[in-house]
Amino acid sequence: MTAPVFVVESLERGAAPSGGEYVLDGPEGRHAVSVKRLRAGEDVVLTDGLGRWAEGVVKAAEGKDRLVVELGAVAQEPPAQPRITVVQALPKGDRGELAVETMTETGVDAIVPWAAARCITQWKGERGAKALGKWRATAREAGKQSRRVRFPEVAEAATSKQVAALLAGADFAAVLHEDRDYGSEPLATAALPAEGDIVLVVGPEGGVSPEELALFEEAGAKAYRLGRTVLRTSTAGTAATALLLGRTGRWS
Repeated sequence: MTAPVFVVESLERGAAPSGGEYVLDGPEGRHAVSVKRLRAGEDVVLTDGLGRWAEGVVKAAEGKDRLVVELGAVAQEPPAQPRITVVQALPKGDRGELAVETMTETGVDAIVPWAAARCITQWKGERGAKALGKWRATAREAGKQSRRVRFPEVAEAATSKQVAALLAGADFAAVLHEDRDYGSEPLATAALPAEGDIVLVVGPEGGVSPEELALFEEAGAKAYRLGRTVLRTSTAGTAATALLLGRTGRWS
């Protein structure tokens, strides 16, 4: 089994010892000692979630929330290419967190919450801030679980005009749409860039509105379908990310 991952505030040069002793405490130390029950001699990985990471070996577990680690050299994982961003329409209930969790585990690089016209859920005021916080916490925990050292960015909720601007700057821009009459093509046969930015839009359960489709098409996006079945908004982004990772060679 691969070593468990724990998040630290910083692994910048000078902020953490390279080849020295490091004390993991606070919530992460408590999780390591009291939940994972790590003991001397076991392997761990420490990361800042931004691509900097280091392998370590536990020297001692002290109390309930303090892990002493013999840290190896700090390494830097470069951003993967091409970069995959999923614009995720806001689902109902906790399905948004499910989408974030599974997309993170699969390997998405960025997630943009989208307040689509047909979304039942709307993020406003304190409720919106709380929901965004949950998405970001979910990405962090899923990043640790899946042994990532570069966690996906979860942006502020975007309007349709902001999504169109994001699509306009992409090297490959796609809107998942199951309606063949609209002219959607199979994503499995699309010509994909070897580097740059891929931006994929996942609509709400009610679908992307004609006005939104027109706006995104004007920005340079095309409509694509995944397959013969229609997926829910909470699973479509994960399926599409897996397809893109396989086809671009990031999973090879």
